Amino acid sequence: MKLLTQAIQERLLANGRTNNARRDQGLAELDFKPVVKLFTPDAGATWLLTELDPEDRDIAFGLCDLGLGCPELGSVSLNELSEVRGALRLRVEREFSFEAEKTLSEYAVDAHRMQRITA
Repeated sequence: MKLLTQAIQERLLANGRTNNARRDQGLAELDFKPVVKLFTPDAGATWLLTELDPEDRDIAFGLCDLGLGCPELGSVSLNELSEVRGALRLRVEREFSFEAEKTLSEYAVDAHRMQRITA
């Protein structure tokens, strides 16, 4: 399965372009709702992604939780995610029914409190 559809990639890129332009103008970045949720079905890792770097489309930004009790905001390589395997050697999957209800920072606050992403 392809991690990101064309439509998801376009939304992530649009968000990345918007925040790059805002940084260039000295404006605060926007706090987007996550566009996509990725997870390992057999390892407890979860990623809520909001943006793709327009200059390097392999790099996504979001809330990353490797299942170790310390989720954090940061960047991740999509190529590396495609190579990740869980305990049963299952690949990272996209949650098809995911629809963000909160902004990324709101998910991050909850994740830090719960020590895991709860989306």
